Amino acid sequence: MFTINISPRFGDIDGLGHVNNTVLAAWFELARNPIFRIFMPELTLSHDKWPLIMAHTDYDFIDQLFFRYDVEIRSYISRIGSKSFTVYHEAWQQGRLCAKGSAVLVCYDFIKNQTVEIAQDKKNLLSKHLLPQDASKI
Repeated sequence: MFTINISPRFGDIDGLGHVNNTVLAAWFELARNPIFRIFMPELTLSHDKWPLIMAHTDYDFIDQLFFRYDVEIRSYISRIGSKSFTVYHEAWQQGRLCAKGSAVLVCYDFIKNQTVEIAQDKKNLLSKHLLPQDASKI
């Protein structure tokens, strides 16, 4: 599991005093940085070197998130395939699971414009962060 803590910014809040639903996409993306480092340790943003492409994301909102409390983002690997893997995220605030979501990332060669197999050493590193059987899935 990877974790990051986020302090909501004033601009993350909507008119009802909640963290806006669009903010979760950015928070979950930020939480994927350690996973990106598995594939590109120096995080070089280069068209000819970046090894991943996003295929799918989804979000479920379970409870309200508020401005005044930090949010813990927990990230796991929930599936490892031959060319893609799925990252599962949870957003926790004050001991409550408030949102969850997933992202499917595909290993991709931007020069050849095609998917590629996930290298075994990368699979081994990803597997160290597999979602436990008893994880909070609502």
